[in-house]
Formats: sequence, C-alpha cells, structure tokens
Amino acid sequence: MNNSRIAALAAISLAATLSLTACSSDGSGKDSAAQNASTPASASPSSDSGSTSGGSSDSGASTANNTKPDSAGQDTQTGTSTSGATQTGSKVTFCKTQDLAIDAEYAAAGTDEGRINITMINRGSTTCSATGFAGVDIKDADHTSSPIARGQAQPRITVLKPGDAAVFDLAYTIDSTGHSLASPTNILVTPPNETHTISLEWPSTAGQIKGAYTDVRVYPTHTTK
Repeated sequence: MNNSRIAALAAISLAATLSLTACSSDGSGKDSAAQNASTPASASPSSDSGSTSGGSSDSGASTANNTKPDSAGQDTQTGTSTSGATQTGSKVTFCKTQDLAIDAEYAAAGTDEGRINITMINRGSTTCSATGFAGVDIKDADHTSSPIARGQAQPRITVLKPGDAAVFDLAYTIDSTGHSLASPTNILVTPPNETHTISLEWPSTAGQIKGAYTDVRVYPTHTTK
C-alpha cells in the first residue's frame, strides 16, 4: 500500500516537472519571436554598415564644397590665394592731369641743340604712374598747332609719390641765323595715358627752332631722383 502511494506521488511529481519545462520553453520562444518582430531592419548590422558608408561620402562632399581659407589667406584645399588684392597690393593708377603741377623751362644743351624740360609734380594724395610719353603739340603765333613726334628712347618706369616730380624733354636744333619760320607761343601737354590737356607758355629764353615743328622730338618721362 505504501509502495503504491509512493509510486503515484513520484509519477505526479514527474508530470508536474515536465509540464513546467514545456511552459518555460513555449514562453521563451514567444518572447524571442516578439523581440525579432519588433526589431527594425535599419538596426541590423548590415544596414548600419551601409548607412555609415553613405554618411562618410556626404561628409566628404560637404567638406570639399565648404572649404575656408586659413589665417594666411591660402585656400586649405587648393593652396591658392583667396585674397589676391591684399597679397599683390593695389595697382598704381596713372596720374591725372588735374593732380599734376606742370611747368616748362628752357635748358640750353649747347649752341646747336635746344632742350625744354617739362616738369610734372604729383600734387595728389596718392601714388600714381607717369610712365611713358606725354602727348605734345606746339601752338604757333598763326594759331595753328603741330603734333610733336616721339624720339627714339624706351620709356622708364616713373612712379610718383605725393610731392615727387617727373620730367620729360623737348629737343630740337637751334636756328642761329635769326630767320626761323617757327614762332611758338604755347606747349600743349597731355600727360601719359591721359586725355586732359594743359597749355603752357613757350619759354621766352628758348632758342629759335631750326626747320619746322616736325623736327622737334619729345622724349619719355623719368624721375628727378
């Protein structure tokens, strides 16, 4: 009798254990399935890898398109200057007639050759260039004017700071006979690369011109320093 009860209790205990094991297995399976179902595809390792690659490419394009110059004024990507005006300095403009004080003075070069020095002083507030040939016409007493041809000489760089002076010359052969046909009264001067002309009186001490005005030559400007 006792043996039968013991056997029955053992059988009940075994059945309960098997039942608990089965319930535990079913619950674990459901939880795992529910977790897999609720996990988004973008959170998977392969999706993360693709997303990271795409972000890196976008970041590179953004960096290339938004480069900024460093403190030295150089483009950090290309190495080219981003402040050319500052690096190379401002360009010097040509002197304007209105900023120049212009005067003519006779400077005898000898008994046979005459020379008139025309001086231009920069009265402006900025540095300017007077490089090249000035335009010159000589006005005669008969109210005609004749353009003066350029002499054979190469222009020299002539940059004038405020207060600096440039000089150019008119050269001709002197007529010592006293029968010159030229009667100059004025010199019409247009500074290099300018369009405004100023009229100067022909120096009263200048020697007479031999031949015609076509024999007079104008030479390029140069500094007096």
